[in-house]
Formats: sequence, structure tokens, C-alpha cells
Amino acid sequence: MKRALVQQRHADGSITATHAIPNPAATEEWIVFFKKSAGRSFFLVDDNDEVESFERLDALVETLRSLGIKFVEVHL
Repeated sequence: MKRALVQQRHADGSITATHAIPNPAATEEWIVFFKKSAGRSFFLVDDNDEVESFERLDALVETLRSLGIKFVEVHL
């Protein structure tokens, strides 16, 4: 899900949970996924529809804040 859509879905209450997990392809990096009310989940993707990966957890948190997200569950 691209950033603009995340903002829209968060504003209308469609996103029920936000999770940060280690990237399975590069475990020193972080990725984020969102759960929707229908039980489906979506990864945060860039303009090329590739999963966004963050080298630092604080960068991921700042990105989520810029999207209006206030809570994230971190999985180690």
C-alpha cells in the first residue's frame, strides 16, 4: 500500500494495526505492514510497488508519524 493510500485508510479507520518487522530478505533492515479490518494485511510500498525497507527503526517510526500513525507494534 502506497503512502497516500495509507493516510487515507488510516483516516477512515480501515487500518486496525501497524507492525514493524525485520525484513526477511535483509534482517538488518525493517519493513512495515498494516492490518485492515477485513483481516487482510498490506506492506508499505514505494512508487514502484516494491516493499519499503528501512535501515533504522527510528526512520520507520518517523515515516509512520508523517502518515498519521501513532501506534506501531515492533516484532524482533
